[in-house]
Amino acid sequence: MQIIDDLEAEQDRLDTLLAALTVEQWATPSAAAGWTIADVVLHLAQTEEAVAYTLTRADRPDTFDRGNQPLDQAVDDAVRAERAPADEIFERWRTARRAAVDALRSADPDTRVPWAATPLRPQVLATTRLAEHWAHGLDITTPLDLPFPDTDRLRHIAWLGHRTLPYAFGVEGLEPHDVFCELTAPDGTTIWTYGPETADSTIKGPAGDFCRIGARRLKPEHSALKTTGPHAAQALQVLRNYAA
Repeated sequence: MQIIDDLEAEQDRLDTLLAALTVEQWATPSAAAGWTIADVVLHLAQTEEAVAYTLTRADRPDTFDRGNQPLDQAVDDAVRAERAPADEIFERWRTARRAAVDALRSADPDTRVPWAATPLRPQVLATTRLAEHWAHGLDITTPLDLPFPDTDRLRHIAWLGHRTLPYAFGVEGLEPHDVFCELTAPDGTTIWTYGPETADSTIKGPAGDFCRIGARRLKPEHSALKTTGPHAAQALQVLRNYAA
C-alpha cells in the first residue's frame, strides 16, 4: 500500500537523522514551543504506540479519551510525565513506529478506528502519521540547521489538508466552500491538483508552502502561494493537516 510505504520511508529518513544526533543536540529546544528535540520524539513514540493500540485491540478503545481536557494539554502532559534519557526515547520510538506500520499493514482497510477528532480508516490514519512525522521533522531539523528537503511524499499531506478543509472551516465556525488547488511538487515541474476545477476559489503555488501552512509552520502571508476568488485566502487561514 503506497501510503504506508511512504509513511515508512518518512520515518526511515527521520531515523537516520536522529541516529546521528549528539546528547547535546537531543536536549536542544525544538521548534515546537516548550519541547526539546527529545520531547518531540517522545511524543511521536507515544502517538505511534496509540496507533498500534487502537488498530490491534478488538474492543476499539478510545485512545484519546481525555475527559474535558483540551487535546494539546493532554499531549503536553503525557510528554512531561514520561521524559527519559534520549537513547531510551529513541529506542521507544523505533519500536513503536515499527509496530504501528505493521498494524497499519494488517488492518482491515474498510474499518474505521478511533482517533483524535473522528474515527479514521487505516489509510487516512497512515496519512495523518506521515503528516505528523514530517511536521515534527521540521521541528527537529530547523533549530539544528540540518537538511530536510521536501519530497514527493508531500502529495499525501497536501491531499489531507485539502480533504479536511470542510472540517477546518467548521472548526472556525465558518461555512465550508469548494477550493481548487494547483500545487507545484518539489521537483519544480509536476503539478498536483485537488478539488473541483469549477470552484470559484483557487490556490496555486508550491506544495511545500501549502503543507507548511497546514502544519502551522508557515504563515500564509509569508508563503509563495497565490489565491484568487472569494474564499481561497480564508481557506489558507484555516488550513490544517491534523484534526484538533
